Amino acid sequence: MERRRLRGSIQSRYMSMSVWTSPRRLVELAGQSLLEDEALAIAALELLPRELFPPLFMAAFDGRHSQTLKAMVQAWPFTCLPLGALMKGQHLDLETFKAVLDGLDVLLAQEVRPRRWKLQVLDLRKNSRQDFWTVWSGNRASLYSFPEPEVAQPMTKKRKVDGLSTEAEQPFIPVEVLVDLFLKEGACDELFSYLVEKVKQKKNVLRLCCKKLKIFAMPMQDIKMILKMVQLDSIEDLEVTCTWKLPTLAKFSPYLGQMINLRRLLVSHIHASSYISPEKEEQYIAQFTSQFLSLQCLQALYMDSLFFLRGRLDQLLRHMVNPLETLSITNCRLSEGDVMHLSQSPSVSQLSVLSLSGVMLTDVSPEPLQALLERASATLQDLVFDECRITDDQLLALLPSLSHCSQLKTLSFYGNSISISALQSLLQHLIGLRNLTHVLYPVPLESYEYVHGTFHLERLAYLHARLRELLCELGRPSMVWLSANPCPHCGDRSFYDPEPILCPCFMRN
Repeated sequence: MERRRLRGSIQSRYMSMSVWTSPRRLVELAGQSLLEDEALAIAALELLPRELFPPLFMAAFDGRHSQTLKAMVQAWPFTCLPLGALMKGQHLDLETFKAVLDGLDVLLAQEVRPRRWKLQVLDLRKNSRQDFWTVWSGNRASLYSFPEPEVAQPMTKKRKVDGLSTEAEQPFIPVEVLVDLFLKEGACDELFSYLVEKVKQKKNVLRLCCKKLKIFAMPMQDIKMILKMVQLDSIEDLEVTCTWKLPTLAKFSPYLGQMINLRRLLVSHIHASSYISPEKEEQYIAQFTSQFLSLQCLQALYMDSLFFLRGRLDQLLRHMVNPLETLSITNCRLSEGDVMHLSQSPSVSQLSVLSLSGVMLTDVSPEPLQALLERASATLQDLVFDECRITDDQLLALLPSLSHCSQLKTLSFYGNSISISALQSLLQHLIGLRNLTHVLYPVPLESYEYVHGTFHLERLAYLHARLRELLCELGRPSMVWLSANPCPHCGDRSFYDPEPILCPCFMRN
């Protein structure tokens, strides 16, 4: 009798609206009406149709109905609750957040899951699953067409109740909490602290998972404390942009080795320590490079300003057995032997992106660079040799190898000392690469006034016009050749295509 009365009350809330009201507006009004009686809203969850959960949850979230949210988490009929997508750039209220986690608390204390509950993932990432709420708040047609992904459930045994066969309650499965972490001193707020405390309390049944992890300036002991709470095999994208010294990198290395599903890694600004012995330094470097044996899923590697790479690149490469899609080694010192080892490594055989920006190549003979380009020629799409101090002779020696890079789309090598003659030869060799659309080249040497180290815009305009004529003559007028030159005062680039776009420093002079 009570159940029938409750069902009738819910139906009256949802069906008493005018038939002329739009389906979306009808759902919104019905949800608001139901939330006016929070006790009724909570009691109604057992009978509420699955497709009405999201709009009711959104209304409860916006209105900060903590008790309703807590109850809805316990009855959530989907595998994922994308809470982060609801925040829309606004700060999540702590009490609202606590209500959601407290709802999980009640469930995590149970040995088996309630009949309707399917929640396995609480997604707190702001830029994930935006379409979930958009679709569920739309019209009725889209409500039923939304493909809510299912996760395979464990098998359950049937039991008899009063002579009838029924499904047993489902055994408990740990809940994953998905976050993107940005570890910076002073950046951890009350919400994150509360979440970490919950994970500590429920570490066997509540798993903190993180696909994107960025580490900035934060004490190592704090980083280690947080990483102990995270399922390290869930991390797919890692950025370490700290001014660490080598011993600190060595302390972090064991955690890196546990990120076995890592796909993208950026490590930058690792500095030498003057107070450690050469033997200890080698030990620390080996601790770091050996971790790459575990990173079998790695596809993109970015290394910037790492002091220890010169003469040791092979030590890192021999631990990488799978091909990379992206390799960026920037602002590092490399030897000719390092480039040779790079050209022979299996990791470069399927490169799509290669950047050696800021790596001084003046003293590197063309042969290892030629071998490197030949090795990646079938797949290479983006090539960057900016600020490498490449000379005319080196560029001319690389032209046959460059012309074999059939998939090349962009080439950037500004900041090198190249003449207009070398540029013309480059253009003639690359004109047959039908996928090549953009070339960023340095201001030619002929444009400079050697006495003062400045350049003449008139000369540059003439040379640029000549290149444009050649492009038209060779049948590639749509190919973009853009010249650039770093400002001697601030380092910003000035561009010329065809008119100069100068930095403010140049304009003041």
